Amino acid sequence: MRAGPSQEDIRRHNLGALLRHVHLGGPISRAELTSKMGLNRSTIMALTSDLTAAGLVREELPRETGRAGRPSLVVRPESARVYVFAFDVSPDRLAVARVGLGGVILDRREAVRDRGAFELDELTGALSAFARQMRRKTRDDTVCVGAAAAVSGGVRKADGVVRFGPNLRAEEVPFGEELGRRLGLGLPVSVGNDANLAALAEHSRGVGAAVRDLIYLHGDVGIGGGIIAGGHLLGGHDGYGGEVGHMVVNPGGRACGCGSHGCLEAEVGERALLESAGRVQAGVQAAVQTGIHTGAQTGVQTGRPDGQQGRDAVRAVVEAADRGDIVAQEALSRVGDWLGLGVANLVNIFNPEMVIFGGMLREIYLGSAAQVRSQLTLHAMAPQRERLRLRTSSLGDAATLVGAAELAFAHVLSDPLEVLARANA
Repeated sequence: MRAGPSQEDIRRHNLGALLRHVHLGGPISRAELTSKMGLNRSTIMALTSDLTAAGLVREELPRETGRAGRPSLVVRPESARVYVFAFDVSPDRLAVARVGLGGVILDRREAVRDRGAFELDELTGALSAFARQMRRKTRDDTVCVGAAAAVSGGVRKADGVVRFGPNLRAEEVPFGEELGRRLGLGLPVSVGNDANLAALAEHSRGVGAAVRDLIYLHGDVGIGGGIIAGGHLLGGHDGYGGEVGHMVVNPGGRACGCGSHGCLEAEVGERALLESAGRVQAGVQAAVQTGIHTGAQTGVQTGRPDGQQGRDAVRAVVEAADRGDIVAQEALSRVGDWLGLGVANLVNIFNPEMVIFGGMLREIYLGSAAQVRSQLTLHAMAPQRERLRLRTSSLGDAATLVGAAELAFAHVLSDPLEVLARANA
């Protein structure tokens, strides 16, 4: 017979559950925690005292109560003291953020990335340099408790190896291991697919926060997806789940970077839109050089220097269509039809309550919503679509960083005191 949980196991679980409430929900009173967790007041007091002593939370009197009697103390996350590093590697950019407990972005750096070969030393060197810059600005009493990266590609969950990333030109890259070595924090770097992590971010902190079944579709050069079912991410057996961009919607259609033809990514991605709009020559890759252009230390750069590719180029097509450009309107309509067909397939299979469009797909969806809805009406079964909500990302470009931060915080939320003790060792 399996032994039941020990008192220490129960305490560890309750500490993590309480910290999760504070981390995701923000400041919360002891009374509310008592109600939400189903524990008595003395247990909640003991748990908050332990977390306060560890420097993970603080307790203070509420600013306003509006009630007679002794007010219940409010528990707040120590966002300025306890933090993680979040990294984002996409075809067009590198981004790093220092994110405090509670999901507060305390500092951020970004750089434009050329669409050249995946140079591991160069990329991890740039990312770790940004992290060191931010760490030098922190107070002496701050502590880093984790690090995680969102990568545009298929990531093996066991070891953080980027197995395939056609749009990054990466294959079998030990990214997590090397970034951890370059950071020199003595902490492992967790790695996840960018769309999967953005789905987690929208589910925990974004437009899908109250939704247990959702699909997040992310666009940059290609198309990725993250699927939340019953409140949990569908990661797949080895971590490669959610590659909806390589669902074939047009057999014999446009060539895809994965080696197939007619994938959703090939029919809806950046290049398909720009070629259809006459913004680039069909079949011709823009000349790029391998390297990194460093952006402003705390600013954000968007698009490409030449304006022929990237988010700015996609936005220009959408804006041209809004102004009445017939070619741009036809390009958006064509891409919108394929996007709608892909969404209809996903809706039939997963029956989500919400589909969220993020990255460059936000602009594409806003410019082709009529086509997407038309395809849903034609191809999605009525019971699956009748309560479906279509939304755009509320976290915007920060979704992947927020998702990476949540991945990094997962260790802390599972065993708060042990993780903090290791980080302080």
